[in-house]
Amino acid sequence: MKEKLSRKELVLIASMLFGMFFGAGNLIFPVHMGQLAGSNLWPAVLGFIITGVGLPLLGVAALGISRQDSLFDLSCCVGKKYGYFFTCALYLTIGPFFAIPRCATVSYTVGAVPLLENGDSPLILGIFSLVFFALTLALSFRPSKILTWVGKVLTPVFLCFLGVLVIRALISPMGTIQEITPDPSYADRAFFTGFQQGYQTMDALASLAFGIVVVNVIRELGVTKPDAVAKNTVFSGIFSCLIMAAIYLMVTIVGTQSRGLLPVCENGGEALALIANLGLNAIIEYAVPVLMLLYPLAITLILLALFGKFFDHDRRVYAWVTGCTLIPAVLDFLNALPAGVFDALNLAPLMTAAGQYLPFFSLGFGWIVPACIGLVVGLVLRKAKP
Repeated sequence: MKEKLSRKELVLIASMLFGMFFGAGNLIFPVHMGQLAGSNLWPAVLGFIITGVGLPLLGVAALGISRQDSLFDLSCCVGKKYGYFFTCALYLTIGPFFAIPRCATVSYTVGAVPLLENGDSPLILGIFSLVFFALTLALSFRPSKILTWVGKVLTPVFLCFLGVLVIRALISPMGTIQEITPDPSYADRAFFTGFQQGYQTMDALASLAFGIVVVNVIRELGVTKPDAVAKNTVFSGIFSCLIMAAIYLMVTIVGTQSRGLLPVCENGGEALALIANLGLNAIIEYAVPVLMLLYPLAITLILLALFGKFFDHDRRVYAWVTGCTLIPAVLDFLNALPAGVFDALNLAPLMTAAGQYLPFFSLGFGWIVPACIGLVVGLVLRKAKP
């Protein structure tokens, strides 16, 4: 029985995983963050890499180590009803609600608009999106070819073009990082702001969905023993995430240096093409609250799956941690709503109270202390009645 993939197979799987992870958000948000972070680039990019690289790696590892067959099975460790809720919410977020339309609008913003005289036309955007998704659908009808198309073709071509762009920008920088004044949001808490910017990539959410794809591909390559599958899953994930970390760092540096010649752009797509797109702005604006809700739940689920062997994956621990995380996560969702919706719902008094009683709420991490309390309660109940 085969227990170890060859070096070539590991590289191909890592390339496939990178291609699945690295989408529209992975390209535009580091650029925009770099523009805003200015001279505080380094703590900001460190926070971004933790959520944009570290959490996806842990998500893939969690599915491999926990030996669950799907995201639904993993989230059902909390409860079956929660499993349905979390699985549906996650797939809708990384699918038709936000990630899928964002892929089309970013591609249109960066690739098509600069070449068109009237590129900001909704009609042209609609035609572009139709062709874009038709090609995507055609590729999706052949899932068995995903390793070939993504791992062998699309990822290497993308990396070549991106490498030319980034290296050219680094060789002839548009400005000096130390001379760029940070935006107020990055002046005092650059690390925490960068950490939350990493949510926008949606990769930690995607890792819980893509992890099983990696597991299945490894099994198809002849590795079937659970421990060996988990080990090879982690190895391929590490290699893929190292590539992403390097790209994030270089793209963020380019974004910061662009401030030497260009003003701060409204979004990352605009920073790449110097043009605006209202569709992309709207997607980003409404995606943030949903991500503020789902990311704490995903983070706690990943950590529970990784360390579940220490409490025998007791459902009470899963349920208490998730339940205590859910309440502040809902408050983070409300706090991140667009200004018009926030004011219409008169949420200011509630957010003021939350800031007074929830530690770290003003930083967007009000869920940490309740999650820890839920963990303690769950472990105590398990100890009292195994």
